[in-house]
Amino acid sequence: MSFWIFMFCCNLLIPLTMIIGGRIMLKHPPKKINGISGYRTSRSMRNMDTWHFAHETCGRLWWKTGWLILFPSIIIQLPLIRTSDNLIGIAGLLLVTIQCILLIASIFPVEKALKSKFNEDGSRK
Repeated sequence: MSFWIFMFCCNLLIPLTMIIGGRIMLKHPPKKINGISGYRTSRSMRNMDTWHFAHETCGRLWWKTGWLILFPSIIIQLPLIRTSDNLIGIAGLLLVTIQCILLIASIFPVEKALKSKFNEDGSRK
């Protein structure tokens, strides 16, 4: 049972990070363009306009995606309460893999939105 609780908590880390991180990006994005924190790609770091747009877009996407994957992540794990540690581990690994793919895939719609709103030099279209 303790391994199930551990895996349950671990499997909620990515959805909760997306929810909290998305909210922070929306409400309190980094004030200055920097290479340490925030949504950092070459396109988002061109100027303050692209910087704010990227954080708003990514924050909104993470907020929604985090909530969308939170509940299925909980529901998937509930039937595994009394099963073997191997099954819990395999299910947890698959769940975290899917969550990581969704987290990384969020880059593509944000970059697409930046590309559609801004020219290569960072000026608005």
